Amino acid sequence: MNTFADRMLRAAKLNVPLYEEVEADQGATRQAMGVVVLSSLAAGVGSMGTIGVGGILFGTLAALGGWYIWAYLTYFIGTKFLSEPQTEADLGQLLRTTGFSSSPGLIRVLGIIPGLGTVVFAVASAWMLIAMVIAVRQALDYTATWRAVAVCAIGWIIQTLILALMFSLLGGPPGL
Repeated sequence: MNTFADRMLRAAKLNVPLYEEVEADQGATRQAMGVVVLSSLAAGVGSMGTIGVGGILFGTLAALGGWYIWAYLTYFIGTKFLSEPQTEADLGQLLRTTGFSSSPGLIRVLGIIPGLGTVVFAVASAWMLIAMVIAVRQALDYTATWRAVAVCAIGWIIQTLILALMFSLLGGPPGL
């Protein structure tokens, strides 16, 4: 019962064995990419009133790029600076686990309902962050959750700085 939809549901339920499963399944990288695309499309539909249809394409491409950058940062930080003795991972493992941690983002499609957008996006963000911490903890074989939280926090800060620099060089995100 390892269907794509089943895996997404289990990831959204924060099922720890699912994250171990996709970490080990090298064939799940395309599925993880599919989760990222679906999650970003859901965000695009959910915020269509503010970003328009053109923003969906940009958002999807940005989500794919952000996913790869995020996975690389968590891999690098988690294996080089905050590793534990049993930490052993590769970039593919982080791509798969962090990709599936985007599963809760599918609820962002409900943001299209007037008056719900802010709440839906806030709930999705918190849920996705929790899933990300679980994904990182499992991929990096951490025994301490605080290490996964630290890796995610440091990675988020670095990614935010990179995006801010890119947007300042390119004149900001489209439509703003």
